[in-house]
Amino acid sequence: MVLALRKIFPKAPIYTLLYDEKKMGGFFKGAEIRTSFLQKFPKFLKKRYQVLAPLMPSAIESLDLREFDLVISSCSDFSKGLVLRPKTVHICYCHSPTRFLWDYTYQFQSRFPRLRKILFHYLRLWDRAAANRVDYFIANSKTTALRIKKYYGQESRVIYPPVQSIRIGQAAEKHLPRSLKLGLSDYFLIVSQLTPYKQIDLAIEAFNKLELPLVIIGEGKDKKRLEEMAKKNIRFLGFLPDEAVNQYYQNCLGFVFPGEDDFGIAPVEAMSFGKPVLAFRAGGAIETVLEGMTGEFFDEPAPEALADGVRRLLMNFNNYSSAFIHKRAEKFSEERFEKEIVEFIEKICYSENSL
Repeated sequence: MVLALRKIFPKAPIYTLLYDEKKMGGFFKGAEIRTSFLQKFPKFLKKRYQVLAPLMPSAIESLDLREFDLVISSCSDFSKGLVLRPKTVHICYCHSPTRFLWDYTYQFQSRFPRLRKILFHYLRLWDRAAANRVDYFIANSKTTALRIKKYYGQESRVIYPPVQSIRIGQAAEKHLPRSLKLGLSDYFLIVSQLTPYKQIDLAIEAFNKLELPLVIIGEGKDKKRLEEMAKKNIRFLGFLPDEAVNQYYQNCLGFVFPGEDDFGIAPVEAMSFGKPVLAFRAGGAIETVLEGMTGEFFDEPAPEALADGVRRLLMNFNNYSSAFIHKRAEKFSEERFEKEIVEFIEKICYSENSL
């Protein structure tokens, strides 16, 4: 999303609390990156960014943006709290109200509960006050818009994030790496961070019982536990570059999305290859997947429900049109995102100037 914004505003500097150029893989080469005082902290602290959470409100407020008339923040936690001039317009593209403070507060408080209760209370107060500094909210889905209204009491405009659209057959000439000893179209695929809230364990339990091939691409703190759960029909490939991931998208039978996400870009990426998606019926997937046309849903966060969804997807497999699924993915293209963002900003600038 930030890359798409940079295409619209190529000369605008990018402010961030922390920046690791190596992890960015050259995506922001040539961009002017301005960081907070947290960037000066030792590497071992910056890698454990959760430890820095109590300092992040101060860090975001310390960024000096007085030279700008318009500021666009990309926010899932702290960047909404920028302190700006009264005349500066702040548009916040909100991926989610701060999850660890609202939706998942009790899960995060499970360790050191007394200390965290005090800290979380302070951070929730700050987060709610910070939301009031935003002039205009953009939500990445209707699901997120409802949560912005619930937690921040603010209205928002829904503009879906950009998903790079892939032409069907673009990667067809390339084959899967030989290290994957599966056929070219007999496995299901997951591309995800391996963290508990992604619910990858549901898929593993289901595929353990189904004994169908499942390929999982991604890294995360939950990886070791998930690997220990999985049987031999499930392969973990870790992090892969985009070109390799695209090959797996191209050759999979279908894509599995077991968790609830605010939008969920990976299912749309799979659909851009014409692949049907099996998703949990919640969050942004409800807005992107068309039941019976671009995929199927399962209704309960249980392995049995997910396994039943796999069976239904296989049973209806011949009814899916790859061309139709791909066409659906185009509704979430970069071009559409850029057009809607520019129109939104122009409308705001016109209304602000007319006051």
